[in-house]
Amino acid sequence: MSVQVASTAVGQVDRSAWPRKPRPRWSLWFGLVVVVAITVWSMISIEFTLAPLFTDLTRGAEILERFFDPNWEFAWRIRDAWMETLYIAVIAAVVGNGVALFLSMLASKITNPNTVVYQGFKTILSVVRSLPDIAYGLIFAAAVGNGALAGILALIMFNIGINAKLTSETIDAVDVGPLEAADAAGGSRIQRAWSAVVPQILPNYTSYSLYVFELNIRASVVIGIVGGGGIGQVIRVQLNQFQYENLGAVIFALFVVVFLLDRVSVWIRRRLV
Repeated sequence: MSVQVASTAVGQVDRSAWPRKPRPRWSLWFGLVVVVAITVWSMISIEFTLAPLFTDLTRGAEILERFFDPNWEFAWRIRDAWMETLYIAVIAAVVGNGVALFLSMLASKITNPNTVVYQGFKTILSVVRSLPDIAYGLIFAAAVGNGALAGILALIMFNIGINAKLTSETIDAVDVGPLEAADAAGGSRIQRAWSAVVPQILPNYTSYSLYVFELNIRASVVIGIVGGGGIGQVIRVQLNQFQYENLGAVIFALFVVVFLLDRVSVWIRRRLV
């Protein structure tokens, strides 16, 4: 009895025995068609067109020329507004991230076995996340007046919405072994959370908190435009006065500040996480 062995040339692969690649399902093509149809319908509804980009290439040339000739002296003159923006971001990050840690414990089924309370806080956090930062800026500017307080309160709500969601999802994925050990030792809910949950989520929570602080610098500018104080308020004034040289200096300086803070945040995250 002889055994016949199929051989292939050196460097070649016999693909005949490989399973065939499955064809895309009809539902995938249907979904793509629906997405394209919705996109086209949206463009038609708002009368979207790129014609202005090609019909008048000189539009805004004078404004751009002034914008790219920044008045650097003005950017230094408003250093108090820069510091106010930094203070707003720091205070909001500290308070917002601290509150977010507490709320994330209540919004996780791991640390909050009460289904009614757990679902209630999940709903509250969903409502908090439903409003953008600029909407909170408008609300608090109307409630407490223009200034740093409105910006801080708006960013606190913004920070809670982001960090509490991310942290609560991290809590849901922790190892339950330490939790069972804490329960067996007779620990209270607070002791159980502090000794068995916090050490597991601390690296991720620290990363989320630093990320939120980075967002605060950017968001504080937008919130300042609607009355939240800081550099955003300066941008609004200069824009209303058509001082594009000053506005250009502020925007370029803002780019440098955000970039440097982002690098510092990455450096800190690598050493703490």
